[in-house]
Amino acid sequence: MTVSLVVFTDLDGTLLDNETYGFEPANQALHALKKKGVPVILCTSKTRAETEAISRQLGLKHPFIVENGGAIFIPRRYFTSEQLKTAGYKLKPKGNYLAIELGFPYQQLRRFLVNIREKSKLQVKGFGDCQLEEIARMTGLSLREARLATRREYDEPCWLEDPAEVRLFRQKAREAGLKVVRGGRFFHLTANNDKGRAVRLLKKLYRQKFGRIISLGLGDAANDWPMLKEVELPVLVARPGRQLVELKNFPEKIYKTKKTGPAGWAEAVNYWLKAAQIEERS
Repeated sequence: MTVSLVVFTDLDGTLLDNETYGFEPANQALHALKKKGVPVILCTSKTRAETEAISRQLGLKHPFIVENGGAIFIPRRYFTSEQLKTAGYKLKPKGNYLAIELGFPYQQLRRFLVNIREKSKLQVKGFGDCQLEEIARMTGLSLREARLATRREYDEPCWLEDPAEVRLFRQKAREAGLKVVRGGRFFHLTANNDKGRAVRLLKKLYRQKFGRIISLGLGDAANDWPMLKEVELPVLVARPGRQLVELKNFPEKIYKTKKTGPAGWAEAVNYWLKAAQIEERS
């Protein structure tokens, strides 16, 4: 029986270099996946606007997951109406996509952050408090790219310096039915969604589309862990200095790259393409 590979990947620090946002070292591996007809699903903390732009740059036309599992955006007519109906998901038309929304609206997250900052005197700051130039300076993005990063719908990047304040912020978020997760650069305030739940939903749809599938997931940060636990072939990409992020309860099967960023991404993809003997889809 034919088995189809499906790839889920984080962006910053994984497919994209954490400093330059380039992906050139991954070009050959991306081409190999495209040649074999393997879907590459971007699974990121970035916004829909950012992810659309990156998808175009990478030449991808597949669904993508944004803002730490806040929503899945599926190109129209990518799955058949019968496949979507069988999967049983509520779909919301948004532009050229059908969206499965799993997170709370951004405005609700902002209200919580502002309220808890006033009541608890926490020194927490989010993207919604910043000028465009400040976001660009903190992230290394251009002003145009930073503007796309501010078009948030389901997730608020934020930062605190004091570990005690981080603990209190997490506690207050839990009490409000929210959570705080650690990304590559920032903490992220979200609803009770994560990358893992979104991957699980998309895997169900791909089984409807292809039949039997095997999933490969690549990430480098703590907020990628829910995604890596949902795939058959998890990959932890090394960070600069060849340091792997500290995560508990690694599965024995996880592949830990020697190289960092997109070079590590390519290392792992090439390894699994060879090990799993993935053929071109006819």
